[in-house]
Amino acid sequence: MIFVLSGGEQRKIKMEQTFTEHKTFEGTDFKKEPLQKGEYENCKFNNCDLSNSDFTDIKIIECDFISCNLSLIKLNKTSFRDARFNGCKMLGLHFENCNEFGLSFIFENCSLDHSSFYRTKIKKQFSKIRNYMKSIFPNVI
Repeated sequence: MIFVLSGGEQRKIKMEQTFTEHKTFEGTDFKKEPLQKGEYENCKFNNCDLSNSDFTDIKIIECDFISCNLSLIKLNKTSFRDARFNGCKMLGLHFENCNEFGLSFIFENCSLDHSSFYRTKIKKQFSKIRNYMKSIFPNVI
């Protein structure tokens, strides 16, 4: 593994992955510049368009997503640990494909239409889900 400090925010973890902490992404369109593979810790995403992004193997730890579009993102082996979503559009997500280790998140005033949590083991708080819920919740453990 290679660790290189660059501006105090990013370190290389593997050749294709980075570690990003305490960074704010403001109004970023990730369709133009995709989110890099790696770990994101204590980051803030404000008014970002992450729709149709590939979050495969990405780790999201104690990050805030505020007024973001996360619709139809790919969540294969994605880790969410204490992630907070406020006022986000999150249509058609398959949380059952996430890494279940430490899976925890909070949704406030989010649109989760057509999202699925089928047989998802959620260890921590899964409350404050409001507005527009048509998600699939059978067999949530």
